[in-house]
Amino acid sequence: MLRELVIYGDERLQQVSEKIEKIDDEILALIDDMFETMYKERGVGLAAVQIGVLKRLIVISVPDFDDETKPDFKLALINPEIIWHGEEKEILEEGCLSFPEIRDDVARYKEIKVKYLDKEGNEQILEAEGYIAKVLQHEIDHTNGISFIDRLESYQKRRLKRELKELRNNTVRGIKKVQNREKLQNTNN
Repeated sequence: MLRELVIYGDERLQQVSEKIEKIDDEILALIDDMFETMYKERGVGLAAVQIGVLKRLIVISVPDFDDETKPDFKLALINPEIIWHGEEKEILEEGCLSFPEIRDDVARYKEIKVKYLDKEGNEQILEAEGYIAKVLQHEIDHTNGISFIDRLESYQKRRLKRELKELRNNTVRGIKKVQNREKLQNTNN
């Protein structure tokens, strides 16, 4: 089932997600919904908080840019945690489904190790580098209430100030409209 994206200005993006204690049919359905939503929105990663669910869950589907005949690296990670990173960072342009049309350069570790649970509840360790490492760091940040703009340098934030303010204001107006509509429905019932 397609889910609606949470857009910048919504306070949930700044909240720390809760650890998943039990992997049940609800979590497995959520994973399917997240993949479906991510593909529809043409993303390579999605955190549950980006569809309004404050659970420590991310999905990724990263293409192999060196060999387009290979399938995407597709994975769901439950309770992901970066347990190691190399010293070297790489600066790459990032965007985010929760920040439509906003992109900028972000420094991320080139190599990381991530501990997580798979869909069967088994603990796994994933060693990642390059673009996959960048996507994992971006999505794991979301589970900790951190957005990619929080990783920008102050001069980058100043440059994006007008676009971010407009995006936040549009989101807040949209949230207020929904809340007012819900209040009206509740008073009519």
